[in-house]
Amino acid sequence: MEKDIIESVIRDMRSEKRFICEEMPDRRTIVGIISDVQSFMFPSFSAEQGVSDRMLLEKIRWELAQQIRRAMRFAGDKDLNPCVLADAFLSRIPAIYRMLVKDIEALYEGDPAASSREEVIVAYPGFFAILVYRIAHVLYEMHVPIIPRIMTEFVHQKTGIDIHAGAQIGEYFFIDHGTGIVIGETTVIGDHVKLYQGVTLGAKSFELDENGNPVKGIKRHPNIGSHVVIYANATILGGTTTIGDGCTIGGNVWITKSVPAGQTVYYRGE
Repeated sequence: MEKDIIESVIRDMRSEKRFICEEMPDRRTIVGIISDVQSFMFPSFSAEQGVSDRMLLEKIRWELAQQIRRAMRFAGDKDLNPCVLADAFLSRIPAIYRMLVKDIEALYEGDPAASSREEVIVAYPGFFAILVYRIAHVLYEMHVPIIPRIMTEFVHQKTGIDIHAGAQIGEYFFIDHGTGIVIGETTVIGDHVKLYQGVTLGAKSFELDENGNPVKGIKRHPNIGSHVVIYANATILGGTTTIGDGCTIGGNVWITKSVPAGQTVYYRGE
């Protein structure tokens, strides 16, 4: 009887399954690529002791090319070469590292609780989220499908920080605490910006086409200038909303209109 039930389920589902791809990108391998890039950039904090830089980079190049090849079988530009893209990514690692060093400095200088820069690298979820975002953003700029999203969603699950790989984020980026932060795909953030937990940089509404489907590829999320501080649980929405340079946005505010440079916005309760 059990065999009949099992065969019946298999038969029924064989006709129902719509999302079948034998060569989907492997999430575990992609998480391993993140770890290997992190190990190459910060070898003192790596579990991969005794592995040469060359061996590590060759592993990253090989595994990334294989995952890109898998991703491009069901999405993306079929004319792109996975090996060329993997090499292009490797060439960007020094630039990623230089950006991360500035992020470490922002976190260390901006958080009195940080006892050392090494503590930031090892223990801060905000830095880990930024690290993976900067890796994923490079792949996003290369039009690599799926993989950047897998990377950032892995971090989302681990830290509660949701940064879309398409967001444009400047130097010296500081996430304090971080849980519940959401940064949408078309967000643009300047230099020396500090976000606290629960901040949402999101879309005000979705434009729909004639069939009622969301319109893709439009600016939906806000612009944040340089030297801006946004405190806990503030919500800033809309593709035409700009927060000017040097602003301070208080906790629990809801903003859907632009704020001129140098302003302080705060919630005044009854």
